[in-house]
Amino acid sequence: MKLPQLREEVCEANLELVRAGLVTLTWGNVSAIDRASGIWAIKPSGVDYAKLRPADMVLLDLEGKVVEGSLRPSSDTRTHLHLYREFEVLGGIAHTHSLHATALSQAGRPLPCLGTTHADHFHGTVPVVRALSPEEVAADYEHFTGVAIAQRLRELGLSPLHMPAVLQLHHAPFTFGRNAMDAVHNSVALECCAQMALATWALQPSASTIPAHLLEKHHLRKHGPSAYYGQKS
Repeated sequence: MKLPQLREEVCEANLELVRAGLVTLTWGNVSAIDRASGIWAIKPSGVDYAKLRPADMVLLDLEGKVVEGSLRPSSDTRTHLHLYREFEVLGGIAHTHSLHATALSQAGRPLPCLGTTHADHFHGTVPVVRALSPEEVAADYEHFTGVAIAQRLRELGLSPLHMPAVLQLHHAPFTFGRNAMDAVHNSVALECCAQMALATWALQPSASTIPAHLLEKHHLRKHGPSAYYGQKS
């Protein structure tokens, strides 16, 4: 991928967060990596989305060094960097403070699969990531946020492409994808599923998870080796 194209894709993915209603003020960021070159792009820190342009995207290498860009990269850059270094399959990362998914993150409540909409996107419960220790926060808060996310996925034996979302305790959600827009789409799906779960619990506090055979059917018909959802490319 040429670097101008990478910048354009990451900028467009960040703007899609706004169009999807997942961003308030400047609370959010999307990044993507070109694995062939080892260069990745991320939104600049604190820049108003209405003013965001492809040229504003900051390019970095896998050592975290800025290789192109005049603006300061997102404050969450070191979280993204650690995840790209830990998971070679990862192509894009989105981080939002969307209302319902963030409520679950702040409550430390995992998002179980209550119905088929969730099953279509997430293969089971979206997990909560542990809180950081005072020592981790003092040493390198953003880096250790990435460390905690990677640890949680590995504890569960999950790839970020097989479970493309986590809920960071006391913080907010992170979602993953094969590219920037894929990660954003998973943020959209996560927020929708979180909102539906909270409404379900309000109506029926004892609502239980979807039966396993329905979970498998709905997830695999879209993501499995014999998937038949959508059109062939």
